[in-house]
Amino acid sequence: MAAHAQRLLTGWLPRSAMKRREALWGYLFVLPLILGFAIFAFGPMLASIGISFTDWEILTTPKFIGLDNYIKLITRDRLVGIAFGNTLYLMLGIPIGMACSLLLALAMNQRIRGISIYRTIYFLPVVSSVVAVSVLWRWIFNQEFGLLNVMLRYLGIQGPLWLGDAAWAKPALIIMGVWGGLGFNMLLYLAALQGVPRELTEAATIDGAGAWQRFRHVTWPFLTPTTFFVLVTSIIGTFQTFAQIHLMTRGNVSGAIGGGPQWATLTVIYYLWLNAFNYYDMGYAAALAWILGIVILIFTIFQFAASRRWVFYSE
Repeated sequence: MAAHAQRLLTGWLPRSAMKRREALWGYLFVLPLILGFAIFAFGPMLASIGISFTDWEILTTPKFIGLDNYIKLITRDRLVGIAFGNTLYLMLGIPIGMACSLLLALAMNQRIRGISIYRTIYFLPVVSSVVAVSVLWRWIFNQEFGLLNVMLRYLGIQGPLWLGDAAWAKPALIIMGVWGGLGFNMLLYLAALQGVPRELTEAATIDGAGAWQRFRHVTWPFLTPTTFFVLVTSIIGTFQTFAQIHLMTRGNVSGAIGGGPQWATLTVIYYLWLNAFNYYDMGYAAALAWILGIVILIFTIFQFAASRRWVFYSE
């Protein structure tokens, strides 16, 4: 009787009942997203399939052309290959950003006075306007009076054209991307670090494990789920890079429509936008969108399959 009363007071439930309750709460939390997708996105997504088989310039009547858009996309349009190549190049910034975020999270996980202020400062770029941030970095990368080149001149180094040079435009975008994503990824890693059982770390220290050994064998396994999440979302986010390209390269020395110089910053999603809203070729843009969706799906499936070898989930 006493044991039964204690269970009621402590909210004890059998393991199966707890799993059902957790699953129910999980479904309730994702229900708004599912409803939003079903109401606002599923219909347009289905419509885009039909549009991808047409020649449609928005103001004209759609004309069915079969697989012509897909054939052109795969076999005749060289800009598609350039756009995918540029997008993959920008992904080089993902491991750099993840490493910097992890190091920053380790530093922000210390018990020092005013640590919450430092965490807030590093998180500010995440909540800042994309337009304001892009304009700021466009000024930083300015060849003549930009902050970066001014600092380089003080060191006796002649800074490059950055956004005006095909060789430096993508590295400039990578620098900005790493800076912009640093705070968000840091917050994820910080939450994961605070979930590492302290008794395990203390036991490893007592057993004589050094700082690297404690991180490698105790801390890192608990960080792998977060690392996997950051990796997947970062790759998907890079495939969807648009606003920064549009705001930082449009109307500068590369030309009026952006994506330059010499298409050096043309990403897949930006080329999709150009076809849809600059060239008014909605059918071709829809076909490109579906090819992009398939590529993202393949990347994601591969990552989930590979994650079984290196991601560890604690019970």
